[in-house]
Amino acid sequence: MSTLNLSKQDISAITHDSVAELAKRLELDAYDNVFEGLNDWHLLRAIAFQRPELVTSYMHLLDLESFDEE
Repeated sequence: MSTLNLSKQDISAITHDSVAELAKRLELDAYDNVFEGLNDWHLLRAIAFQRPELVTSYMHLLDLESFDEE
């Protein structure tokens, strides 16, 4: 699946197991190049916005917490 051309239909077909595999790759951070990791991060982020129930255990990988910038 290409992370650059994701549609809502693609996201709706993603399973808990595929999200777990994605998260494992991100946690291991053993990519051949930085763009592979970035593509996985964008995919996880897209899943988080469209199907948040699938990524609750992996939110730490997205670093979406709000920060106080005073």
